[in-house]
Amino acid sequence: MTRDATSPDAAPFTADDYAARMASAAQTAADAGLAGLLIAPGPDLAHLTGYRPTAETERLTLLVLAAGHDPVLVVPALEAPDAAKAAGAPALTLRDWADGKNPYAVAAPLLDVAGRFGVSDNTWALHLLGLQRELPASSYVPLTDALPMLRAVKDERELERLAAAGEAADAAYEQILHVPFAGRRETDVAEDLAALLRAHGHSQVDFTVVGSGPNGANPHHEAGERVIRRGDMVVLDFGGLRHGYGSDISRTVHVGEPTPEEQRVHDIVREAQQAGFAAVRPGVSCQDVDRAARAVITEFGYGDRFIHRTGHGIGVTTHEPPYMVEGEEQPLVPGMCFSVEPGVYLPGRFGVRIEDIVTVTEAGGRRLNNAPRELAIVE
Repeated sequence: MTRDATSPDAAPFTADDYAARMASAAQTAADAGLAGLLIAPGPDLAHLTGYRPTAETERLTLLVLAAGHDPVLVVPALEAPDAAKAAGAPALTLRDWADGKNPYAVAAPLLDVAGRFGVSDNTWALHLLGLQRELPASSYVPLTDALPMLRAVKDERELERLAAAGEAADAAYEQILHVPFAGRRETDVAEDLAALLRAHGHSQVDFTVVGSGPNGANPHHEAGERVIRRGDMVVLDFGGLRHGYGSDISRTVHVGEPTPEEQRVHDIVREAQQAGFAAVRPGVSCQDVDRAARAVITEFGYGDRFIHRTGHGIGVTTHEPPYMVEGEEQPLVPGMCFSVEPGVYLPGRFGVRIEDIVTVTEAGGRRLNNAPRELAIVE
């Protein structure tokens, strides 16, 4: 059954929720030695305030956060009415500016003239350079470098939304197994997947990878015009946003009965995926999850065919920190959510990937995807 807008996972966040997020972010920035945070439209702004401008614009929109100061959102005057309707608006001050005025002169008095600020990654260079002209002694560092874990730990209500998004993706997968594959184009199956995600409550479909036969050996293959044939291995990787939080699931199916080699490779990836999941517990480093999954694939001789990281974080976007990759020593913390998605890719032949979203609990890990992981046979 598809959940609707009145279900618990869709309960709106309140102004108090957003106020707590902004206060925590400002204090985290101060603890990191930053004068504050400058947040442009995008996932950080949506997470901290609930405000999602309807379109990209060259007009400056900027949330200014600093410990000990009330949060301020600088907005174009013509967009101020929409900003005032955001769920987090009661927890901040709106400061608008009119066309023909210098927006950076409005923002500059809110900043320490010689401060070092964390800046959301998608801030336009136009705006950053404008601030630098007003405050030449100021400096800036991207949030990916300064505070990569800013959105990484989810609260219970965020976890509920992520779990509901995962449940919806599971339902879409279980239904796609009953549509015809052989004789249809990859794009046809991709359209089916997108429709199923929307039928199960997704407002946004971010990707529908359908990699059949040799196309499955490309991890980021975009569904194309290739006609799926009997005997093909088919990698399915799809997800998007449901009530503002992401889903992302991968399963590999086979059109007709697989060969012993295809079944064996799938079994290896499934074992690797289980090993990665089993490694999840508080205090373990992100790279240890990658190592656990990679060790299985390497043991069976396919180490050089596992060509990407084991996982990525997920939240208000489908890809965000933390990353399960060698060299990432960030310890896992309860509330973190990320994918565990090892794969094996044999160029010119086929690929296999199995992916679940996992959250860290006090006791270990919990899967947010529970669709069957066995190699499914489709027609």
